[in-house]
Amino acid sequence: MAAGDVTRVQLCGPLVVQRGGENLESRLPGRQGRLLFGYLALNRHRLAARAELVAAVWPNDPPPAADASLNALLSKVRRALGADAVEGRSSLRLRLDGAWVDVEAAAEAIHRAESSVAQADWGRAWGPSLVALFVAERPFLLDESGDWIDVERRRLAELRLRALECYGTAGLGLGSTELSAAVRAGRRLVELAPLRESGYRCLMRALAAQGNQAEALRVYSGLCDTLRDELGVSPSADTRSVYEQLVVT
Repeated sequence: MAAGDVTRVQLCGPLVVQRGGENLESRLPGRQGRLLFGYLALNRHRLAARAELVAAVWPNDPPPAADASLNALLSKVRRALGADAVEGRSSLRLRLDGAWVDVEAAAEAIHRAESSVAQADWGRAWGPSLVALFVAERPFLLDESGDWIDVERRRLAELRLRALECYGTAGLGLGSTELSAAVRAGRRLVELAPLRESGYRCLMRALAAQGNQAEALRVYSGLCDTLRDELGVSPSADTRSVYEQLVVT
């Protein structure tokens, strides 16, 4: 049976490889097998050169006979997932035809969420922003390390912030009971990215919408202090505009 029959791949948090209702990840050959599978799954829409795969699996200390070691590892992955799991010779690609892959789902979801926010369609922004957030909040390839893993973790960290921005903005737009979600999103943004003003704006607006004007003004004051101490600058025009609206209401 081929890897094209795999239906679900989770790369964030505990590694999960499912075919129907069966979990296959335990069949992968140890840590190196998980790294190889993870790299191939992440890059499944292109061919990866053998030297690239060696660097991904053995980043600091490649074995003396690296090509032979890669061949042995590929054979074990094929035994675990199917004879046609990995295709190609000098360059290789993992076959995951039609599979749901969490990092891809998150990337697609954030684009839908941001598009809906741009159109002020708060209801349509809500669900995709949560999909992106749920994926991006889990660590990519848990307990593993490597330059390519760090790059993907940084990409997902930025995606997480974008998802929180969409989630908070959608909560503000929906109002009512969703304002508390906007407050939570704003506070989380401020915590994760204290120099990113979007979180402060979301939090200020949400608190004001809840009738907590005084707390919203304290958030602005805290931002001013942070920007002055860390960067020697004042809040942007967009953030000052939110503050001015708070003052006059």
